[in-house]
Amino acid sequence: MEQIRTSPQPPHAEQLRVWTLTSAGELRQLRASLHQELTSYPHLAADDREDILDRITLVATELATNAIRHGIPPTEVRLLRNDEHLVLDVADRDLSSIPELAGTRPLHAGGRGLMLARSFSLDVGWYATHDTKHIWATFPIQP
Repeated sequence: MEQIRTSPQPPHAEQLRVWTLTSAGELRQLRASLHQELTSYPHLAADDREDILDRITLVATELATNAIRHGIPPTEVRLLRNDEHLVLDVADRDLSSIPELAGTRPLHAGGRGLMLARSFSLDVGWYATHDTKHIWATFPIQP
């Protein structure tokens, strides 16, 4: 099985918003709130705006679902930005597992969230602190 690269989140990121989730029942509210936050964000390219909104929302949902299903709660979803990117950072408290891409597993075995994140974002990585495991994905913005 292929692992995603270990890398701290992109540097100099300013936190725009945080969501704390404890169950899959909160994913609908996350999607709605994230979409609302991004709709008012001025640095998304007008011609790609809806596509980027959809990509970020999909990746946030997939990574948060993985964290809720396979991690230790609470799950924290953070939206950050630096000079070049929006950064989606999803954290849980399970330090014992390493994020892996699904690869050739049967479809019913799951594990497609990281593959979707890698397909729909510019970059994906993960890192751990003393008490949390973070998976991040970056998306383009206009300066």
